Amino acid sequence: MKQQSITTLPPSPEAERHSRMIKYTIAMSIRVLCIVAMLFVDGWWLAVCAAGAIFLPYFAVVLANVGSPRRTSRVLRPGGLVRRTPPPAAGPGDAGTAQDEHHERGAA
Repeated sequence: MKQQSITTLPPSPEAERHSRMIKYTIAMSIRVLCIVAMLFVDGWWLAVCAAGAIFLPYFAVVLANVGSPRRTSRVLRPGGLVRRTPPPAAGPGDAGTAQDEHHERGAA
């Protein structure tokens, strides 16, 4: 398994929310400019500004909710990355070894 680094972690929820709010605010500011521009333009520019004022809210919500690309791999918590060592091997004087020999003799 590939070990995670700090650069592969997703952004914090606060940072992601802030990014989405900035995208939404920019799109809505363009919409307000389209509405104000409708008062001063003629011809096909009026249709362009009207289309922007009508369709920008939908695209602003979609753009804001897309967010950053999600990583497909699961982020491991730091405790999951700790390498665990196996227990020490039983020595010749251990009590467990005598019991194992007793079971082997009884089975034979």
